[in-house]
Amino acid sequence: MAAALRTNGFEVSIVPDGPAAREEVLNHLSPSDEVLEAHSQTLRDVGLTGPDAPQGRYVRLRPRLEELARQGLRNEKRRLGASPRVVIGSVQAVTESGHLVIASGSGSQLGPYSYGAERVIWVVGAQKIVRTFADALRRVEEYALPREDARVRERGGSGSSINKLLVVRGEHQPQRALVVLVASPVGV
Repeated sequence: MAAALRTNGFEVSIVPDGPAAREEVLNHLSPSDEVLEAHSQTLRDVGLTGPDAPQGRYVRLRPRLEELARQGLRNEKRRLGASPRVVIGSVQAVTESGHLVIASGSGSQLGPYSYGAERVIWVVGAQKIVRTFADALRRVEEYALPREDARVRERGGSGSSINKLLVVRGEHQPQRALVVLVASPVGV
């Protein structure tokens, strides 16, 4: 599967576990990089967001986005989030043919993933690897969505939904997209 990802234009790094994934991502960032961390249980699990988020290793855009939202500056928030220098996140499934499937309620991370960000880094746990595209869609609907919905409701939200779906079959710009494959399960 790593070979298929490479054939499709993605850089691939294989790491054994979450701590190694965190270090691999940090090795690809500089202190001056403006980085959007997509909302992701995977990023939280490996310590890239949440209480274990690295401080001072790069410029985090999420606090600026939250401030813009508090000020009611939705258009400014959307513009800043649409084209960060780097976006880090995850996917809900990756097929053996090297295609990435990302589901979203709002779609906020899909623009940077597909075009807006100069660099994209996805952290992908081993459990997200599926055989076919049909299996990927099944995983999104039957596995990832129910867990994300429960997580959002537990935090007092109204639930989650799949309103937008992105399939990334390849990357034509060399060195733009890195897939960090974690050899153990991480994330949802």
